[in-house]
Amino acid sequence: MIRFLLGIVVTLIIGLGVLFFINKNEKQEQTEINSSMIQEQIKNVGKLVVVEGHFSQVMDYKNTRQNFFRIFPSNKKVLVVVNAKVTVEYDLSQLQTHIDEENRMVYLNYIPDANINIYPDLEYYDVTQDYWNPLKAEDLNKIRKTVDNVIHDKIDKSDLKKRAHQNLISELQKIYILTNSMGWTLVYDEQPVESPDMLMNIRLR
Repeated sequence: MIRFLLGIVVTLIIGLGVLFFINKNEKQEQTEINSSMIQEQIKNVGKLVVVEGHFSQVMDYKNTRQNFFRIFPSNKKVLVVVNAKVTVEYDLSQLQTHIDEENRMVYLNYIPDANINIYPDLEYYDVTQDYWNPLKAEDLNKIRKTVDNVIHDKIDKSDLKKRAHQNLISELQKIYILTNSMGWTLVYDEQPVESPDMLMNIRLR
């Protein structure tokens, strides 16, 4: 009888051990599958987010040079028509993440800043220049610098950066939706992300 009971106990212990081992392996396998899916989603998000805009500007460039004791001033001027294409880009291939499989957490460690690119098309009209004050390369450089400043000011007053930022958040929310659906936690700036709206607090740069 004692042997019979002892056999039952041993059988139960072995059975529980097998079940524990199987359950542990299943959990580990499930965690690895989830981790792979999250890594794949992050890889898919890692693309170039681009918002494009177009700006126009008409500028009147003038310069006066004083010659011969300021008796005979020399003038030059040009009308500049600017048509510029502008892109605001987030290169999400630079997104840095860390996956903690043991605690089922995904950390957003680094989100790249926005890159602003300006592609101006300049056309010059009504060019007037005196012999003693011709239009030179340095004048064209000044015009280009002024154009960049003007276009940057127009960008700041437009919604271009805001729209690019919204697209960035939309891509990051895809990571949150996947991690949350799997019971994982997304962490940004040392804070758990508890809703998609929390990602809206990522500062606009």
